[in-house]
Amino acid sequence: MAHKAEITRRSESGHLYTALGLAVASWSSGSLAETSATTVAQPATAVELDATDITGKPHETFKVDEMSSPKFTAPLLETPKSITIINEALIKERGATSLTDVLRTTPGITLGAGEGGTPLGDRPFIRGFEASTDIQIDGVRDLGRMSHEAFNVESVEIVKGPGSSYSGRGSTGGTINLVSKAAKMDDSIAGTVTMGTDQLWRSTIDINQYLPEQDLALRLNAMKHEADTPGRDDVEVKRWGIAPTITWGLQGPTRVTASYYHLETDDIPDQGHPISLITNKPADVDRDNFYGLVDRDFRKTSADLATLILEHDFSEELKARNTLRGGRSMQNYVMSRPVFANVGQEESGLVGRGFRPRNVVNTTLINQTDLFGTFHTGNIKHTYATGLELSRETITDKDKHKGNNGRPADLENPNPHDGGWTLLPGTGQVTSKYQTEVKSLYAFDTLGLHEQWDLNLGLRYDDYDVKNRVAGGAESSSELWNYQVGVVFKPMPNGSIYLSYGTSSNPSGENTQSGGADGAGAGNLNGNKANLDPEKARSVELGTKWDVLNEQLSLTAAVFRTEKTNARVTDPLTGLVALDGDQKVTGFELQATGRITDAWAIWAGYTYLDAEVVKSGGDRSNDGNQSKFIAPNSFSLWSSYDITDRWRVGGGANYMDDRYMNDANTITVDDYWRYDAMVGYKVSKNLDLQLNVLNLTDETIYDASHVGLFATVAPGRSAELTASFTF
Repeated sequence: MAHKAEITRRSESGHLYTALGLAVASWSSGSLAETSATTVAQPATAVELDATDITGKPHETFKVDEMSSPKFTAPLLETPKSITIINEALIKERGATSLTDVLRTTPGITLGAGEGGTPLGDRPFIRGFEASTDIQIDGVRDLGRMSHEAFNVESVEIVKGPGSSYSGRGSTGGTINLVSKAAKMDDSIAGTVTMGTDQLWRSTIDINQYLPEQDLALRLNAMKHEADTPGRDDVEVKRWGIAPTITWGLQGPTRVTASYYHLETDDIPDQGHPISLITNKPADVDRDNFYGLVDRDFRKTSADLATLILEHDFSEELKARNTLRGGRSMQNYVMSRPVFANVGQEESGLVGRGFRPRNVVNTTLINQTDLFGTFHTGNIKHTYATGLELSRETITDKDKHKGNNGRPADLENPNPHDGGWTLLPGTGQVTSKYQTEVKSLYAFDTLGLHEQWDLNLGLRYDDYDVKNRVAGGAESSSELWNYQVGVVFKPMPNGSIYLSYGTSSNPSGENTQSGGADGAGAGNLNGNKANLDPEKARSVELGTKWDVLNEQLSLTAAVFRTEKTNARVTDPLTGLVALDGDQKVTGFELQATGRITDAWAIWAGYTYLDAEVVKSGGDRSNDGNQSKFIAPNSFSLWSSYDITDRWRVGGGANYMDDRYMNDANTITVDDYWRYDAMVGYKVSKNLDLQLNVLNLTDETIYDASHVGLFATVAPGRSAELTASFTF
């Protein structure tokens, strides 16, 4: 018979009596089993021990089991949808500081660029479709085309496939949700100081204070970042941010959270290299070449979000949450677009500097009310969520800076201090004011039909209205119905097989910040688009999910097809935009997340996408072509290993297939491999050091383009040393 022991432990507050049976069993179950036949039971004894400091380091894991939103009514293992989550541990190990850093190492996602009409900022494509208007913060749509920072991010949740039932309009390829850091029931002071090549200086602070008598927690996150861009001449980034949060009632049935987020940036915008009119690839020039004008070009942005969340637990079976958010973001810039005017200019060794300005203010006011919980109808368990969302979003374009292109740049040796340019401030007068008002109702339910069978249902209705509130401005209204249904079979408690179907809607005016270069498919109100019905997409997905190795490692696989049979294209007879296009994406993806052993962590994924323009409109010359910006194959791997309690090493590889940059499939950027490495050392229980070397081989990587005019250059090789402290 196995021994039972009760240990009495002395702590600062007195004697603490704890049962140690589980710990003993997990530590010595093998030896106890061997001696169980001969061991004689002994009476329990009490042992008094002095206080002991435990300095062991808990193993980090990249595995996440639950979504942050109550709309997801089942654990990830039983959710019939492909979902990728990048948590804070992985973000830190990879040295990522922005959403762009996270997304460029996530398979199945490619990046696009902006200029003037299509503004600068985060522009991801998920499963073959643009998702720049499908970025959320804590489940609430983030309207502004901004460059999102990571200093206040707990995790990044990427939901794949059409999901308008979850998030409303858009989300044809998927959605991205940034989960913010929340106030907690502990006292801590943490932060980082990073210095590196290319003048990198970055510091963060994370302070959490809990007042038990008031049941009140306060948390403050702040960041300051300054650096040149590795491998690029004269390109600088500067930003700072602050995010305080207060939560009252962490232990009670009622919780109130008030938070504020401010981010401010001041950068020199960089549009990379021109596309050669001779080779139809990025010009073969030195990677460092910068074709902007440092004495003229600038990009200033700011973002402010104020959020109030009220939560109440009526019981374990019924809970409510109300989220109210007001937000304002601003973007003002002037930049140089490097584009060849003609072949003669390229052959003469010159490249034009296109003058591209923008001045835009985005405001939002959104209220979401969610009611969620569980109930039974007979033997069927329902895990449900219902909600109401009311929102008003406004995008105001103002009169921009005026100027000229200046002198063409020397292709081989551009001078960032060239003259010949002019710059005059804009008047700030409103040129367009797109206001979108949406009233939404939604409901989700996971029905536990049997211990091995679940039925997952979702339905959403949106009353959608958008109008350009200037004289003679266009307007459009739609009623959007979207749904999703999934059947989940659980052959074992640690595994599931699912089949799901979902829809999405893309109404006119959903992306009023898309420009003329985006063509007929742009989601603005230009031309006759205001009179068109929404585009509709549907997707079917078959997948499986397994938690293995003592449920430490999550393995997922899925095959899918998404099709949009009424895409916006140009009618060849009338020259107007018509809903006569057909776009289809067929693919599969694999993913592994978690720990192989207690010391060995892994995050890996592979995605294959066959993104085809079945019907292109116009003269139909692009029928059957590959969708622009989309890579057929993409792969990412990151793995880290705890050599000892103090030393940790890690490394990663990313592959991105070549991509077409235009609809005609004549302009391409090459595929690439990127390799990263990390070494971590625990100096003490309060201090960690981490050295990251990014893009080890100093590969020249083009990670985005804007309809084949220019290609933006990803950072070259860099090294950064981070000191992380915790008290």
